[in-house]
Amino acid sequence: MTTAQPESGPTVLRILVGSHLRQLREARNITRDEAGYAIRASGSKISRIELGRVGFKLRDVDDLLTLYGVTDPDDRAMLLGLARQANAPGWWHKYTDVLPEWFQVYVGLEEAASLIRTYEVQFVPGLLQTEEYVRAIAAGHLSVSTEEVERRVALRMTRQQLLTRPNSPRLWAVIDEAALRRPVGGREVMRGQIERLIEVTKWPNVILQVLPFKAGYHSAEAGAFSVLRFPEPDLPDIAYIEQLTSALYLDKPDDVEKYVEAMERLCIESDTPDDSVELLSRILQET
Repeated sequence: MTTAQPESGPTVLRILVGSHLRQLREARNITRDEAGYAIRASGSKISRIELGRVGFKLRDVDDLLTLYGVTDPDDRAMLLGLARQANAPGWWHKYTDVLPEWFQVYVGLEEAASLIRTYEVQFVPGLLQTEEYVRAIAAGHLSVSTEEVERRVALRMTRQQLLTRPNSPRLWAVIDEAALRRPVGGREVMRGQIERLIEVTKWPNVILQVLPFKAGYHSAEAGAFSVLRFPEPDLPDIAYIEQLTSALYLDKPDDVEKYVEAMERLCIESDTPDDSVELLSRILQET
């Protein structure tokens, strides 16, 4: 039966409920098209429901449970209750004017993760950026108003609160030296950003490593990516790869394992956390 941790957000709940509905459908050998017909929809709608890509109509969930032979009142009540919770908007809902739909999924997953492993080559990871650094990046976009810049800054700062909340996730970040050498916003902004990175290395839930230029060719030739792990036993690890106008969310074990292996090799190829602090200090002196 689907389980969820108390900190689970609506994104994770949608995925968990959708996954359980898929298991129930497959156990009855019912096709997506047949399930879609039962709720006056299409097979593609069932696919989106099972992947957690859309919210739930409780009437649809109720009809599907009947179709799948779920008659126990407690089981029905639990799944309908989770579906109702999954429809609640996350805190990021008020930022949809500056938050692309394809990234809203990531923010929801990030909110519920127990471990976030990330590799960045162009920028400092979003969860570790200073306000001034975020503002400089946001202001660099063409045709962005001052109001929108500040909205983007507020969104990023709110995201970062998950690292200091109770039961915060662990963040293991590998940052390419190129991101630390690339000037963003000028000398003072970069100095403040490097100082911030040195500060967070002292946090108990943050591990930070720098992949130095001297490492040469490395394991992440495809670019930046993240791997998220969740406390829910029913939810698999997810690899996230951001593109210019969209993102990939990989949850098939074979796909995710390749990214986990790449991350493990990056950690070996990078400076140790202590050596990374020394490199950060040198970069700070040179900035």
